[in-house]
Order: sequence, then C-alpha cells, then structure tokens
Amino acid sequence: MKREEIMESVRSQMPEKRWTHTLGVMETAVRLAERYGADPVKADLAAILHDVCKYWRVDEQARIIRENGLPQDLLAYDKELWHAHAGAWVARTQYGVEDEEILDAIRYHTSGREKMTLLDKVVCLADYMEPGRDFPGVHNIRENAEHSLEKALLAGFDGTIRFLLDKRKRVYPLTLAARNGLIVDLEAEEAQG
Repeated sequence: MKREEIMESVRSQMPEKRWTHTLGVMETAVRLAERYGADPVKADLAAILHDVCKYWRVDEQARIIRENGLPQDLLAYDKELWHAHAGAWVARTQYGVEDEEILDAIRYHTSGREKMTLLDKVVCLADYMEPGRDFPGVHNIRENAEHSLEKALLAGFDGTIRFLLDKRKRVYPLTLAARNGLIVDLEAEEAQG
C-alpha cells in the first residue's frame, strides 16, 4: 500500500483533531530522526500509523489483543495503552508493514520499554511533543529534545507517571522499565563524558 493510501485510510478512522495531531507527530518524528540519526522514512511511516486504532471501540481493541497473542497483561491496565499494540498488529495485517523496527515503534509509543531503539525513542518523543501538544511540562520536554532524546523522554515519562500517580492509576511496568532504562543510559553517558 502506498504512503498516500495509508494516510487516507488512517485519516478516515479518526476525528480531524486527532489527524492534526498525527500530522504533527509525523513532522516532529522526521525532524527528530534527521537530528539524531534514525531513518526518517521509517519514522514517518510509524508516525502515520501510531494512532491507527485510537478511535476504534475499546472492545475491538481488547479482542485484537486477546485473540492475536498480544500481551494479555495490557488488559489489566489503562485502555489508553491498548491502541498501540493493536495498532502494530493492524499495521502488519491490514497495511502490510513487515519492518519490525517500525512495528515496535508503533507498539511502544505509549508505554515505552526497556532498551528502546532509536526509532522507538523518536516516535514516542514525537508523540509527546508535537506542536499541538499543550500540557504542563511540554515546554521542558521540547527544550530537552534540542540536546538529548533520553533527557526529553525521561521528562515525558516522569510527567506521565506523576499524572497516573495523582489520579491513583496503575503504572504499566514497561513504562517504569523504560524510565529506568533511560536513567541507566544517561548515567553511562555522564560517566563517559
């Protein structure tokens, strides 16, 4: 399927405001990829598809997770996580994306994971900081992104975890692993520098 066909299909599955967000993530992901050495074509495709299932009914997202060998523990956590794993499955089965790096960037754009790849970091960070985002701390994330993907993502995960704690919600373990992994990376970087 051609890029334009994928874009039109994805656009048809979400409200205009979410499509504007997706365009912002695309632009930001390509810019971050170019700055930090990731593949901008892969970043663009992952960004186009990152929210493909976001507005599907949650029972359909849950069915995809249950019936296709996706992590079952997701179903015990916030429904906001489900679209990422379901979306990676849809990217493969309905859009023909076979590149595991792109699929992983879609799969982990909400939760992160330990040992995130460069493309994982780029897409996750682009989702946090695209130009339409406006939440407490986004300015700090954008400032950090000028110099360090890891520092910017750490600020993003810290804000997410703080938000979940304030709402008395459970924190998905992969998000904690992602945050801890970033701290290890930053400590190693500081020890070398």
